[in-house]
Amino acid sequence: MYAIDLEGKNALVFGVANQRSIGWHIAQALDGAGARVALSYLNERIRPGVERLAARLSTAPALIECDVSDDDSLERAFEETASTLGGLDVIVHSIAFANREDLGGAFIDTPREGFRLALDISAYSLVSVAKRAAPLMRNGGSIVTMTFQASSRVFPGYNVMGTAKAALENEVRQLAWDLGRDGIRINAVSAGPVDTLSSRVISGYRDMKRAHAERSPMGRNITHEEVANTALFLCSDMSSGITGEIVHVDTGYHVMGI
Repeated sequence: MYAIDLEGKNALVFGVANQRSIGWHIAQALDGAGARVALSYLNERIRPGVERLAARLSTAPALIECDVSDDDSLERAFEETASTLGGLDVIVHSIAFANREDLGGAFIDTPREGFRLALDISAYSLVSVAKRAAPLMRNGGSIVTMTFQASSRVFPGYNVMGTAKAALENEVRQLAWDLGRDGIRINAVSAGPVDTLSSRVISGYRDMKRAHAERSPMGRNITHEEVANTALFLCSDMSSGITGEIVHVDTGYHVMGI
């Protein structure tokens, strides 16, 4: 039996806001496998909650402030990462945002600024993070991001975030080509509906979750732990031949035609 061992590996996790965050569950899995984990947080308002979570990890993680919509903030964050960790082996990108008013009603009514904001934070941030992380991944490494089936199917209410996820998945493929010769792999986990701070503001989320449980081959919803365990696999050398992939963790819902 094989066990995932990330002893001696450094991981930077983006997107930890509270205990329901997928990024937080992945951080716990990485910590449990022996990785040294650093947590990125958006701003000082978020920091106290992230500090409380950080105290639950086996070793005190570095806390690094980063607003991915601000290039100066990104530069400072990766300078701090380099000085604190030295190098990186793993990046977890679990970031998505859209204005609440753009996650309901008709997609055709999405305003230009709301569209730009959602694509910038939810999709372009992966490019900007990968660009700055790559020089610190001197021995290769793994980047994992989070997506959803709305990238290719219509989920009314998800609206502009579906467009952002489509862009994100295309970036995964293009970055796989850009970074592969440097030994850096990049993959996405396409998770089914799971309760997070962000999911609760999506119009029709409860209907989405109920339909998933009723129609998926396994007849249930997924758990945070199932997503985290898949991300852990993708962050480890056990997935050394996998890059540019979209891995579904949705109890099989994506194979259904109804």
